[in-house]
Amino acid sequence: MLHEINGDAIWRVIEGELGKGNKPATVNRYLALIRGLLRMARDEWQWIDSMPKVRLLSGEVERDRWLSREEAARLIGVCPDHLSALVRFALATGCRAREITGLEWNRVDLSRATAWLNETKNGTPRGVPLNHDAVLVLQEQLGKHPRYCFTFRGEPIKWQLSNSAWLSALAKAGISDFRFHDLRHTWASWHRQAGTSCDELKSLGGWKSREMVDRYAKYATEHLAVAAARISSVPDGENVIAFPTFSPRPEMKKAHAQT
Repeated sequence: MLHEINGDAIWRVIEGELGKGNKPATVNRYLALIRGLLRMARDEWQWIDSMPKVRLLSGEVERDRWLSREEAARLIGVCPDHLSALVRFALATGCRAREITGLEWNRVDLSRATAWLNETKNGTPRGVPLNHDAVLVLQEQLGKHPRYCFTFRGEPIKWQLSNSAWLSALAKAGISDFRFHDLRHTWASWHRQAGTSCDELKSLGGWKSREMVDRYAKYATEHLAVAAARISSVPDGENVIAFPTFSPRPEMKKAHAQT
């Protein structure tokens, strides 16, 4: 029973998965699933009044997987139309899969280039500014369904996007070890490389904490450009390092004159 799940039960799951040789990242996926189900049971279904605190394991290696522009274009080129639209919108907005498939037309204002999400990971509705690429994708979906923006064969998409169509597209594009959620990482990485600040990215992506955004700080190097230029070379090959020079003291000048 759900009300019997406590800290001890959670720890037994952790011990069991670690005993199988699973890494912290794998165990954390199980823990995140358990935590999500318990939250739904408490907050939405009201089957339980409280839930144990489920802490993820430390020591998980941070995933650093994103696409180059060329890889992204290659992936989009081999996706079926409905999947191509989802991928392009994800790369343009950084929205999560569930946020995209659940987007409804009554929450989109193309004239103001804005969408409002009501199904977010942290449960807090937020507005999403739509750039030119995102607006173009939505304009292509007009008239396909009266309620949902993204559909497949006239029906709203209710399944996981990492299905056979997704895996087939990855194989055709020659891309491995890539999840649909990594499109969000790609979007964030591109933003930081383009000079978007961490604070701006935090607001754009709807993260609650700065910690989640700081992982992308390594992609921005413009603030180090001046430092890097200190040992660069001028076009004719002459090094531009300026070594300090010191004028000799008066007594040193006198000594040289006598010699």
